[in-house]
Amino acid sequence: MNACAPHDTPRLVTRIGVGSAGVILQQQELEFKRVFIENPVLIYVERGTKRVRWSSGEYLIRAGEAIAVAGGQSLDITNRLADDGSYCAYWLVWDDLLIVAQADAHPELAIIRHAQPMTSGTQEFRDALQRAMQAVEDERIPSSIASHRLRELLIWIGMHGCRFEHSKSLTMGVKVRRLIGQDYAHEWNASAVASVFAMSEATLRRKLADEGTGLSQILVDARMSFALQLLQSTTQPVTQIALSVGYQTPSQFAVRFRDRFGFPPTAIRGHRRPPIQRA
Repeated sequence: MNACAPHDTPRLVTRIGVGSAGVILQQQELEFKRVFIENPVLIYVERGTKRVRWSSGEYLIRAGEAIAVAGGQSLDITNRLADDGSYCAYWLVWDDLLIVAQADAHPELAIIRHAQPMTSGTQEFRDALQRAMQAVEDERIPSSIASHRLRELLIWIGMHGCRFEHSKSLTMGVKVRRLIGQDYAHEWNASAVASVFAMSEATLRRKLADEGTGLSQILVDARMSFALQLLQSTTQPVTQIALSVGYQTPSQFAVRFRDRFGFPPTAIRGHRRPPIQRA
């Protein structure tokens, strides 16, 4: 895989039935607290280092290494810069059906509960990742070939003795989060969400409370997490990103983003250089 050059731009692409892929470029060392990972993801660090931490453990992934991260969990993630003052990583998400097929074919493999580092990378692995990302980005590649290329990465993970888990029955919180994800800019409220799931507002609130959360909390976190992804993996201006997640002005968006992550959205792209936020 070609190293990220200083003139490279971040990318974010989704191909229905295949998966999603992206390139993250960062010019500042930042820690992202409680980032919700909805779907299993493979992250390859090209430049800099990535620290992934949860309540019972952590991994440090260096340049030239990868990590397979299970979905349905919140993690603290720190991206540290390389000596040249930049961070670059590639990420890949599979269509759910590819995850299920791999799990059905190899039930003997250990399930990734949090994360599995892949530190013994080879040129063949890097080439496989490049092919998979190209398959997501290039619609001219037949879907069957594209899916095959993404399955190859699941096999590489299997060679480390593990696999991702089947998608379980979704919690109410995840269902609500996915609904919001269909249109982050929509004016979601309890009435609108409850009607989609054919339940009363009281039932919706009770189900979410039983999971230790609420609609407002999910709405803000879902919007800010998507905004973070757009800031890291696209070149969209902050004004456009603010509108994409339901805020009419950049200032309103910036306040909410800072409340959630502890630094302004401009920090992602190195426009400011405040001290690193730490737990």
